[in-house]
Amino acid sequence: MNTGFGIIGTGMIAHFHAKAIQAMPGGRVVGCFNQNVDKARAFADEYGCKAYHTLDELLADSEIHIVTICTPSGAHRDPAIAAARAGRHVVVEKPLEITLQRCDDIINACEQNSVKLCTIFPSRFSPANMALKDAIAAGRFGRLTLGDTYVKWWRTQEYYDGGGWRGTWALDGGGAFMNQAIHNVDLLCWLMGDVSEIAGFTATLSHERIEVEDTGVACLKFVNGAIGVMEASTAAWPGLLKKTEIHGSRGTVIIEQDSILRWEFAEEHPEDDRIRSTLGANSATSGGASDPKAISFVGHQLQLQDFVESIQTGRPAKVDGAEGRKSVEIILALYEAAKSGVSQKLR
Repeated sequence: MNTGFGIIGTGMIAHFHAKAIQAMPGGRVVGCFNQNVDKARAFADEYGCKAYHTLDELLADSEIHIVTICTPSGAHRDPAIAAARAGRHVVVEKPLEITLQRCDDIINACEQNSVKLCTIFPSRFSPANMALKDAIAAGRFGRLTLGDTYVKWWRTQEYYDGGGWRGTWALDGGGAFMNQAIHNVDLLCWLMGDVSEIAGFTATLSHERIEVEDTGVACLKFVNGAIGVMEASTAAWPGLLKKTEIHGSRGTVIIEQDSILRWEFAEEHPEDDRIRSTLGANSATSGGASDPKAISFVGHQLQLQDFVESIQTGRPAKVDGAEGRKSVEIILALYEAAKSGVSQKLR
C-alpha cells in the first residue's frame, strides 16, 4: 500500500523523518511545509516532494494520509490539532509537547476526529531494548530493584546559538532532560513501569545564553517498589554513549547505545548466548553523543512502519499519545522538584 506523508517543519529532525519514510515499503514523502518558503523549497528539492505555501494547502492534499510534526517542541500542538481536524493521522516528534495541557490538547483532538496519534521514541524499537523488555515481561529479573539511565552528551555553544528556539522554556520546554535525554526517560519508564515519585537537581554549568539546564540528576521511585537514577547532560565533553542498566533479584542487563554490554541471569536460557553474540557488538554510530546529526533513521523507520500497520489493522500504535505524555509528565515533575527542593508524587 502506498502511504503518503506530509512533513511540517523542515529542520534537522525532518531529514530523519524523510529518509525513514523513503526507506519504508510503500512510504512516500508527498510534501512539506515551513513558514520560511525558501527552506521548504530546498527540502522539497532534496526529497523530490512538493513545497506548500500554507499549512492548509498541505492538509488539503488527498495524497497525504499521515502528517509528521517536526516543528520546535513548543510548537507541536497547533499543527497537530489542525492535521487531526483535517482527518490526517498524526506523528509527533518527541516530546509530544512541553506542557501536559498541550499534550492533552493533541490527544483529545486526535480522539475527537478519530485519527491515530504516534509519539516518536525510536529507542523502543532497538532489538537490544526489545529483548530486554521481553526478558522483564518473562519475569527473568525476579523482583526489579534498580533502573538507571545515563545520557552524558556534549553540545557546543554554537549548537544553542544556532537555533533561536534551543535552550528556551517557550519552545524547547527544558534542556538536557526535555530535549536530549527524554528518549531514555521514556525507555526507563517503558522498562520499569510507571514512576510514583521523583526528586533531583538541575543546573546550567557549561553554556551561556540558555534558560534551561545543561546538567541534571534525578532519583526515582517506581510504582512496583523499585528505585532508580537518571542523569542527563549536554555539558559532558566529549560526549559518551547513552546507557541503561536494569537490575533485579535474579538478573542484570546493561545496554550502551544499542549494544548489550551485560546480559546475565540466575537461570540461563538457551537463547541467551545468541542474544549476547548478535546484540553485543559495538554500536556503529555515536548516537548523537556529540553531534545531533550523528543518529540513524532506522529507529524512526521501524516506528513509522509500526504506525502504518496500526492504521491498516486497527490495533493501537506501540507509542501512542498517552505513552508519549508519560515522559513529559516525569520531566516536568523533575523540574518542579529541582525548583522547589521537594520531591514530587506522580502516582
